[in-house]
Amino acid sequence: MNKNKREKIFQILKENNPNPTTELEYRNPFELLISVILSAQSTDVGVNRATKKLYPVANTPQAIYQLGETGLKEYIKTIGLYNTKGANIIKTCKMLMDKYDSQVPDNREALESLPGVGRKTANVVLNTAFGQPTMAVDTHIFRVSNRTGIAPGKNVLEVEKQLLKLVPKTYLHDAHHWLILHGRYTCIARKPRCGSCLISHLCEYPDKIED
Repeated sequence: MNKNKREKIFQILKENNPNPTTELEYRNPFELLISVILSAQSTDVGVNRATKKLYPVANTPQAIYQLGETGLKEYIKTIGLYNTKGANIIKTCKMLMDKYDSQVPDNREALESLPGVGRKTANVVLNTAFGQPTMAVDTHIFRVSNRTGIAPGKNVLEVEKQLLKLVPKTYLHDAHHWLILHGRYTCIARKPRCGSCLISHLCEYPDKIED
C-alpha cells in the first residue's frame, strides 16, 4: 500500500470519528489500568459491567488492595480468567503503593514491571491515559492491518513496528482506536462488512464481500 492511500484511509477514519477513545469506562489512569488488565480475552462490555460495581467501592491501589483477592474476585468473577487477573491486580496495587506512591507510571519499563501488564496493556495506558503515540496491537488491529494492507506483519510486534513507521504522524495518536473500532464493527473476522465499509475503495483485501 502506498503512502497516499494510507493517508486517505486515516483521513476518512478521522472525519467519521474525530475523537475516538477506548470503550472501557474509566475516570483516571488507575481505573484505566485495572480495566485494561481485566479486558484480556474479555469484552469491554463485560469489563464495564463489573467495574461499574467495583469502582464506586474501590478505585485506588490501597482500596482494591484492602479488598484482598477474595473480596476483589466477588466483583470480577463474571470476567474470564478472573482468578489470575484478581491475583495480578492485588500484586499490582501493592507494587504501585510501594514503588510509585500509588500513581500509575507513565513509562513503558515501569508499566511492564507490574504483574498482569504486558506490552499491549502498557501501550493502551501510555496512549489513552498519557497521550503517547503508541500502538496497542490486539487481534482486531492485527487483522485490519494485514487484511487491508495498511501495515502487514507476521506477528503482533511486527505489525506494531510497521504501524508506528507507516501511519502518518498526524494520525498516530488516535490510530489504534480507529483500527480497533474498525475491526470490531466493520472489518470483522469471519465476514467483513465490505459493502458498508468507508475505506473499502482503498483497501487492498482481494476477497471483498459485498454485503
